Amino acid sequence: MWRKRFKFTTIVNDIPLNYKFYLIYIVGVLLPIMVLNLVFLDRITDLIKSREQQNLEISLERARKDILDFIEGGVSVGYALSTDKNLYEMLDRTYTDSIEFYNMFDEQLRDRMNSYMPVNNQLERISIYTDNRTIVSGGNYQVMNDKVWASDWYRQAKNSSTQVFVTAYRTSENKNLASSIPTLSVVETMDNYRNLNKYEKVLRIDLDLNEIYDIIVREKDYLSLYLINEQNKIVMSADSGYQRLTKEPYPLFDQLGNGQGQEEDVRIVAVGTANYLKGWRIAGITQGERISQAILDIRLYAAALATTLTLLTSGFIYIMLRSYNYRVKRLSRHMQKVSNEKFELITIDEGRDEIGGLIHNFNRMTSRIHSLINDVYKLEIQSKNLEMERVRAELNFLQSQMNPHFLFNTLNAILVVCTKNKYSDVTDIVKSLSKLLRRLLSWKEDLVSVQEEITFIEMYLKIEKFRFRDKFDYVFEIDEQSLKYKIPKLSMQPLVENSCKHGLQTIEGLGIIRVSTAVLDNRLQISVSDNGKGIEPDKLKELLFAIRKEDSSGANIGIRNVYRRLELYYADQVRFEISSTPGLGTLVTFGIPLRLLEMNHPLEGEV
Repeated sequence: MWRKRFKFTTIVNDIPLNYKFYLIYIVGVLLPIMVLNLVFLDRITDLIKSREQQNLEISLERARKDILDFIEGGVSVGYALSTDKNLYEMLDRTYTDSIEFYNMFDEQLRDRMNSYMPVNNQLERISIYTDNRTIVSGGNYQVMNDKVWASDWYRQAKNSSTQVFVTAYRTSENKNLASSIPTLSVVETMDNYRNLNKYEKVLRIDLDLNEIYDIIVREKDYLSLYLINEQNKIVMSADSGYQRLTKEPYPLFDQLGNGQGQEEDVRIVAVGTANYLKGWRIAGITQGERISQAILDIRLYAAALATTLTLLTSGFIYIMLRSYNYRVKRLSRHMQKVSNEKFELITIDEGRDEIGGLIHNFNRMTSRIHSLINDVYKLEIQSKNLEMERVRAELNFLQSQMNPHFLFNTLNAILVVCTKNKYSDVTDIVKSLSKLLRRLLSWKEDLVSVQEEITFIEMYLKIEKFRFRDKFDYVFEIDEQSLKYKIPKLSMQPLVENSCKHGLQTIEGLGIIRVSTAVLDNRLQISVSDNGKGIEPDKLKELLFAIRKEDSSGANIGIRNVYRRLELYYADQVRFEISSTPGLGTLVTFGIPLRLLEMNHPLEGEV
């Protein structure tokens, strides 16, 4: 026993995992799906057959009941008329002339029959036939003649052993069978009162075959129905209909099942149990293709369901197997590399299962070995220091690129003016210049408030104003709410310098430099504009390209430094735009989201 178990376990352990997955899939998934579908299909097929049998029985009983109600309605009307003693008296009376009959007709007989028609829509006509010659034929009252005595329905009435009977026959005009009209009538001999039998009286109530035909056609989806009389003749069917004209009065019903198994396709029920319906039946032939189609539909559904489940489970197993197989192969390949002293990490989604744990532990082990061999820990610290120095050097480089020409120009201008005009009132200018130099040389903090930046720009503009005198002027439009936010140092001064240097020096008339700050749409908006010569569209495109280029140098250093430093601090969250119209001036704006300013650099005065 233990040997067998051990041998079986060994065999299972020797099977590759791929094949184990396939066996699990076939035995644990596909086989149950197939068995369940077969059992489900067999059970559903039986249920469909049972349901269809019930539907056929319901359909046949529904049609029988409706047809019986139509006939019973006619019989009820006939009973009411045949027991109307007053009607007997009027029909049994001998009238002296037609005028006397018409007077009686107008008073008593005209609406006597018509009162039954509105409430019995299955009735087509009510007629009373009598051999009283003093009655004038017309409407519902007819005098018997040779045509009536020779008709099928009258002969059946004379030969009938019951007072009331239902008969199907064809009436023809001019003895032309090709134009015969099928008729279904309730016929009753009116002899209920012995003292009023002076003349023969026969009541005939014609039923509307359209109503019966609609009932038979209504059930056509379930059964092919046949209304059969006591002579085994088909009075009505869905195939022929009562409209069909044949040389024979009615065809015989010969589909009662002559072979084995045929009886199961034919269902016959009696229309009613009354004597006047004795022999009348309804035969229903099942539509075999209906059950076959229902079974075919459920089989197709089961096949589609099985196919869908198989595809879904196959896809699921494939994903599971691929996840396992791919990671195991990568783990095996990297283990071989470690044996060759190549310490590479497995850079895939490890996962949280057992294989993911192996990969994670392998990466930790590989990383640890590599760190111990190459002293990775020290190298990482050194790398971080180098990165910090690189960023610091880049910032210092950007700061050192500030164009000092304006300082030299200002000093030269002061020297020339003082020498030429012997000025002595240049103290304020020298003080402002001294503050500028001191601020440029001391770079303790890279972030300053907007108010400090505005103060610095104002000192710079005073110097420029001293240089150019009345050639230009400047305007500040400052939102008080914006003064407390901190921005990178010298983010605005190079823009003002560009306006002075490139925008206003070459124009005639008064130049205006406008510096604006505002808080709009949750952003700190800063703009510097001038009414100088502007920039041509092509040159503007080149300028925008140059300031965004990583290794751009040469001209436009000041504006590029502003853009680069804003980009270093706020990445792609800064909106930096330059718009210019030749001859009208240039507008430079940039906007910083308040959430970045408030998140990283809280407002002054906040804790």
